[in-house]
Amino acid sequence: MSRTATIAEPNPPTAEHFDVLIVGAGISGVGGAYHLTQQCPETSFVILETFESFGGTWLTHTYPGIRSDSDLYTFGYRFKPWTGAPIATAAEILKYMGEVIDDNDLGRHIRYGHHIAAASWSSAANRWTIEGTRTGTGEAFAITADFLWMCQGYYRHSEGYTPQWAGMERYAGTIVHPQTWPADLDYAGKDVIVIGSGATAATLVPAIAGDCNHVTVLQRSPTYFFTGRNQNELADTLRELEIDETWIHEIVRRKILHDQQMITRLSFEQPEFVAAELINGVKALLPDDYDVATHFTPRYRPWRQRLAFVPDGDLFQGISSGKASMVTDEIETFTERGIRLSSGEELAADIIITATGFNLSVLGDIEFTIDDQPLVFSDTVNYRGMMFTGVPNMLWVFGYFRASWTLRADLIADFVCRLLNHMRAEGATKVTVALRPEDDDMPLLPWIDEENFNPGYLMRGMHLLPKRGDKPEWQHTQDYWTEKVSLPAARLDDGCLVFEAADGGAKRR
Repeated sequence: MSRTATIAEPNPPTAEHFDVLIVGAGISGVGGAYHLTQQCPETSFVILETFESFGGTWLTHTYPGIRSDSDLYTFGYRFKPWTGAPIATAAEILKYMGEVIDDNDLGRHIRYGHHIAAASWSSAANRWTIEGTRTGTGEAFAITADFLWMCQGYYRHSEGYTPQWAGMERYAGTIVHPQTWPADLDYAGKDVIVIGSGATAATLVPAIAGDCNHVTVLQRSPTYFFTGRNQNELADTLRELEIDETWIHEIVRRKILHDQQMITRLSFEQPEFVAAELINGVKALLPDDYDVATHFTPRYRPWRQRLAFVPDGDLFQGISSGKASMVTDEIETFTERGIRLSSGEELAADIIITATGFNLSVLGDIEFTIDDQPLVFSDTVNYRGMMFTGVPNMLWVFGYFRASWTLRADLIADFVCRLLNHMRAEGATKVTVALRPEDDDMPLLPWIDEENFNPGYLMRGMHLLPKRGDKPEWQHTQDYWTEKVSLPAARLDDGCLVFEAADGGAKRR
């Protein structure tokens, strides 16, 4: 006698529900959670974080010397005074974020080890369903939410960008990207090549040069650097006067932002003057006969790419001492011993570090669907660089290039809270961005003007990003000094936002 066995399908996980789901416990997600507790205290929310702890970049990047390239008076939150040196290590930033979490009881809202695979919007249910796995057990989970707040950042944490050069397979040494730094990498007494000369290289090289036999920084073209002491004299003076730290934070923050605004404006209005000032600042820290024209004179105007800050000139100290050197040339091929350049010169190295940038990650590489239709993010038009046409109840945090990321995270958090409170007051359960009749003939352009700002990771991934229009409402202006006024004043009834009540009635506001 035979018997047919029936194998039951595993039951789908029961979905918990929250008013708001925040993706990511990095600088944006933790800040957003704080603002929700302060401005929307009746809102239920959860933060889902893939990694085992908070911090984002400051947790995942472990290469030697990892530090901020923005001052912490502006990279820090507006509500939490910064009391240390302006340029901070990853450990100091994590400590600061931990204090924000502990002081405001945010930890109970964070679920670590939750990897999100898919996010689907249902107009019938008027909510998002988030599905994924718990990284520790592989167990599936599902959570529903009325509003989705994407705070996961802009690059792929799992791997950095390394170009595929000819001959890499022949190289007998070790190739490392700083983003996936091996804990057991032994560089003591070794010859090392660092490819790239941006903020990562400027941080890494001073940290390892003293232990290596020699570090060669290989760049295709020069980068602008600016230098200064890693301290703030105004803050120090105010502390001597025993001014309250909350006041110090606000006063110093305003002074730094004032100075940054002036430099940014000058970089557009008098780029040759700003370039000369930056280059002369570097020249003053190098030997008199050093070839600054070749190695530290960029081909582009200042602020077309992010300026790299070198606190206390530590990178240039390494060059002056002979422990580090700059080479400006193209890579022809990797060889068994190192790299052969277009000039014919060969650089030998035991270790090659590719400080060559990020891979852009659009919405955390999560599979999005809207009413069972895949979301093609690049087909949408962005509303103020944070919401997108045809995507209901969802907002994305994308910070500034020329100012600290956190400045925009704070501004956007204010907007989210204002939006949520408005929806509650109006009885609206859905908000969607839509072009207005007057926008019908508006030209649709790439996310950002290449002539304005053109880092490699953005140029490589521009085709993945939403479009912008030629009106302020449809752009990510990248101008904090304009947005700090325009974003709080942005009207919710200007026609860009369509609100819908539970009964299905839609209304442009």
